[in-house]
Amino acid sequence: MAFSFFALAIFLFLTLDSDYAPPVSAASEGVQITYGSVIKLMHERTKYRLHSHDVPYGSGSGQQSVTGFPNVDDSNSYWIVRPVPETSAKQGDTIKSGTIIRLQHMRTRKWLHSHLHASPISGNLEVSCFGGEGESDTGDYWRLEIEGSGKTWRQDQRIRLHHVDTNGYLHSHDKKYQRIAGGQQEVCGVREKRADNIWLAGEGVYLPVKESK
Repeated sequence: MAFSFFALAIFLFLTLDSDYAPPVSAASEGVQITYGSVIKLMHERTKYRLHSHDVPYGSGSGQQSVTGFPNVDDSNSYWIVRPVPETSAKQGDTIKSGTIIRLQHMRTRKWLHSHLHASPISGNLEVSCFGGEGESDTGDYWRLEIEGSGKTWRQDQRIRLHHVDTNGYLHSHDKKYQRIAGGQQEVCGVREKRADNIWLAGEGVYLPVKESK
């Protein structure tokens, strides 16, 4: 694989504060997801991973496209879990249900974004990647909603991501692109809770919880 778990773990280890334990590969269920972790999000029903690449939409906003990707072994499906700027949350903090987060695409450094443009296939809300390290707005804000009784995000929990600006849920389905992203499926936003809104944290490198001093 072009960008292996080992390389990802080394990158994170070199960028962590000196008082951190080494990052943990998500090989077992129940690992807590913390800010700074690099993860893949798997669509529960279709098992496709949330994916982006430096290919713009040919309609709508023309921003960087976001799709569902069928293969597990793909480096363009990694996302860094980030807090929103106006909070005191830090790298290694756990994330509770109801918290507003951002997801930064590992390869292109752009943010998972949504707005009122129509998605290319279904005409729902378009989901794109936009901005960069110093460029982010409320279109990048997603509220974490944990299904069931769990209060803190863990790898084995079913979640929804609810977009703050548009009120749409991060959604995918088996409607697939035929040309530029052939075989990949549409990712969009819908305003209703549906079975196709459910995602799970999958492969990745999870930063350990930073204990208070």
